[in-house]
Amino acid sequence: MADAVLLSAGLGNIQGCVELAVEAGLGIEVMAFAFPHILDGDLRTTIEAYRALLKPVPGVISLHGPFMDMAAGSPDRQINAVVKNRFRQALEIAHELGAKLVVLHANYIAALRTDDYRIGWQNRNVDLWGEIGETAQRLGVLVAIENMWEFDPTIIGDVLTRLNHPWVRACLDVGHSRLYSDIPFETWLDVLSPYLIHVHLNNNDGLQDNHRALSTGVVHYDQVLPMLRRMPVPPTMTLEMDHIADMAQSLPYFSIIYQPQQD
Repeated sequence: MADAVLLSAGLGNIQGCVELAVEAGLGIEVMAFAFPHILDGDLRTTIEAYRALLKPVPGVISLHGPFMDMAAGSPDRQINAVVKNRFRQALEIAHELGAKLVVLHANYIAALRTDDYRIGWQNRNVDLWGEIGETAQRLGVLVAIENMWEFDPTIIGDVLTRLNHPWVRACLDVGHSRLYSDIPFETWLDVLSPYLIHVHLNNNDGLQDNHRALSTGVVHYDQVLPMLRRMPVPPTMTLEMDHIADMAQSLPYFSIIYQPQQD
């Protein structure tokens, strides 16, 4: 079975990502609408430009939603209202672009390792993601909650279990799970597998979130990828890297039809 691979298209490399996606039969994860200056700019023009850019892409289209300062489930109602507004905005943009998936961060404050914070955060997030899930269902766009600072997979996993919403699922960022957690990848996968529909793949040096090619870093993808492929429904996989060269270098890890252009 072929892997469903996407390329992470940032503001500066969207054209190159589309060209590689067309050449190799891949999808695109759009990063542009994660940034506040894009969301508060000439949004209609940007959406139309991306609609045209993405038209030839043969694979899956997904969208990375806003994440900077998005304190999901904040005890401050006004902050929470801003977060929900941004998340709904991302879902509406995805719907317009024909994307079937939006990745959103949980943004748990990992430095606060108290039971009171964790319990309160999870209670508030069950409520928040329930509301977002209703918007997602109405628009026909799945939400995948991504781990970032979370040091334990049950932080997000318990919210998803309690919520049990078919339109709110999980995105496992493999690099983050290695960098910000001491828990083995196998445990992350075991906890999140009932909800896992999407993964972010890149490597790092164990110190910073470098977004390197799969072959360069502390994550052993020769072990990780077979575990993902053994899932009953293997997730879609985004190569979340800053440079197209790193994405192209990582393609031999996957079962895809890839024919690099000749010079």
